[in-house]
Amino acid sequence: MALCWFLVHVLLFTSSSAHNDFFTSIGHMTDLLFTEKDLVNSLKDYITAEESKLEQIKKWADKLDVLSAAATQDPEGFLGHPVNAFKLMKRLNTEWGELESLVLTDVSDVFISNLTIQRQYFPNDDDQIGAAKALMRLQDTYQLDTGTISTGELPGSSLAASHRSVLTVDDCYDLGKVAYSEADYYHTELWMVQALKQLDEGEMSSTVDAVTILDYLSYSVYQQGDLERSLDFTKRLLELDPTHQRANGNLKYFEYQLAKQEKMGASEEAQTEETQRKGRPDDYLPERKKYERLCRGEGLRMTPRRQSRLFCRYFDNNRHPKYVIGPVKQEDEWDRPRIVRYLNIVSDKEMEKVKELAKPRLRRATISNPLTGVLETAHYRISKSAWLGAFEHPVVDRINQRIEDLTGLDVTTAEDLQVANYGVGGQYEPHFDFGRKDEPDAFEELGTGNRIATWLLYMSDVQAGGATVFTDIGASVWPRKGTAVFWYNLYPSGEGDYRTRHAACPVLVGNKWVSNKWIHERGQEFRRRCGLQETD
Repeated sequence: MALCWFLVHVLLFTSSSAHNDFFTSIGHMTDLLFTEKDLVNSLKDYITAEESKLEQIKKWADKLDVLSAAATQDPEGFLGHPVNAFKLMKRLNTEWGELESLVLTDVSDVFISNLTIQRQYFPNDDDQIGAAKALMRLQDTYQLDTGTISTGELPGSSLAASHRSVLTVDDCYDLGKVAYSEADYYHTELWMVQALKQLDEGEMSSTVDAVTILDYLSYSVYQQGDLERSLDFTKRLLELDPTHQRANGNLKYFEYQLAKQEKMGASEEAQTEETQRKGRPDDYLPERKKYERLCRGEGLRMTPRRQSRLFCRYFDNNRHPKYVIGPVKQEDEWDRPRIVRYLNIVSDKEMEKVKELAKPRLRRATISNPLTGVLETAHYRISKSAWLGAFEHPVVDRINQRIEDLTGLDVTTAEDLQVANYGVGGQYEPHFDFGRKDEPDAFEELGTGNRIATWLLYMSDVQAGGATVFTDIGASVWPRKGTAVFWYNLYPSGEGDYRTRHAACPVLVGNKWVSNKWIHERGQEFRRRCGLQETD
């Protein structure tokens, strides 16, 4: 692409020298990191105070230990001295009471108070479960084995980060338990096997033992139809705990079932059923495999001949006054439907201001229910978002105006700028931006018609994952900070272009910030497509 821009640069000044473009967000989790740091500092202050208190008690005990050792050797002689007699009375009447007060002094008040205040902002059980599910979603999408995740050596992560990002036996066990609670026996098996492996390698655990893990493993493997492995895990469990009641019962049941199968011979139907029960369970998304392949950069459908017809250029939108002298860089990402990318479309300063404005109001992103038209959260869209109006800050107004100048479309009827932050495993599964015929009320409350076009601005680079993929056409568009991609959702006739079905892939490593501008029908002239009219 560097060569491409060199050639465009040369062509521009030789041919036209006369004329001289995210359950939890990373943004909020960053705040939690600093909260935890403050709590650690508060905890260290508490430890220092406790150590100081214990040091005072120790000095007092050491002093009395020496004194009482000498006194008890000759009690009468010791007490025959009036000073010793007086000091004994004083110690027992006063000083031991002072020591009692010192021991009972609670120096944890400041730490406990701070912790109580901060706990209201802590994640809850649902958040922890959501993070576990996100990790398993990444595992599936990017075909990562549990060992890779456990060591922290993810694609795109730095060596230093990997060394700090390891999963313990307890962590692996907890992930397996989350999967088990969802009746997801496939992931239960994977993570319980990893927990057992780390135990076998000598890692210590304070909360779980091999017997408990083997109990989960035996059942999860049985639920997937593998009786032989269920029996093996059960036998190993009983070697460790011969009195385990459930395992003893399971052992007899598994042996009976296996003997029955061997005697009768496993039918083809039974074998097929067993095969179907293994592996990831089917879900609600029929294009799951295609979507995940594209997220990995696989399954792209662009022939070399079509690829050769994609170009980069300097773009002035039909000699727009703002861009005649300073045109923007434009690249073709796809041909049918046409998807273009604008480079260096916003500055770092502008993007940081947009993030700053959005952070305080980031909330779980919503979708429009196609039946009711009501906005609601959905399990297939996991990010946090905020809406920014043009009146809120000049930088938002400037970005809106830039979109209008470059696309030639009226943004006065467009939706506000939506800023989204994708956290751990953040994604938005395949969807359409426009309202379909079976959704007549999709944007009725806005009164501005359907969504003609989508402007998607990437406000961060992403180390791994996080692509925007188009499942119908087999295209993957990768985040590049400061660039924006643009496409039409509707044909000139107003009919929806079903080739624009797209998704935001889960973020594997990094922090993905984007902002969307959805431009609507009202106020537009379809015959003016500003050089972006496509031909099929």
